[in-house]
Amino acid sequence: MEKVIEIDGKEVKFRATAAIPRLYRIKFGRDIIQDMFALKNAIQCAEKEKKTIPVEILTVFENIAYIMAKHADPDMEAKDVGEWLDNFSAFSIYIIFPQLFDLWKENIRTIATAKKKAAPSTEK
Repeated sequence: MEKVIEIDGKEVKFRATAAIPRLYRIKFGRDIIQDMFALKNAIQCAEKEKKTIPVEILTVFENIAYIMAKHADPDMEAKDVGEWLDNFSAFSIYIIFPQLFDLWKENIRTIATAKKKAAPSTEK
């Protein structure tokens, strides 16, 4: 799945596939699934309680955004997160993360439907 998101007036392509958890784990030594949900919860709490997002959570967001952008553009010139972030003057985690989370959810969405339980056996 791919999605183009405008950041600081630039169109940036992001990609989520089955490779993302592996790429994230190799690059950052962390589990993207746990980080995605921790990030989502932290953002919701910050919005609800009108507090700032902890720096560690911002770092997780930057790492996730970078790995999804790098996956969409393997020839990207930026070799690390800091170099990639230097391409933008600023962007809002509150605007970008929900779009990345939706992309991620769409990627992991199960398209199979559960099988109905077979009728109980009457044999004894």
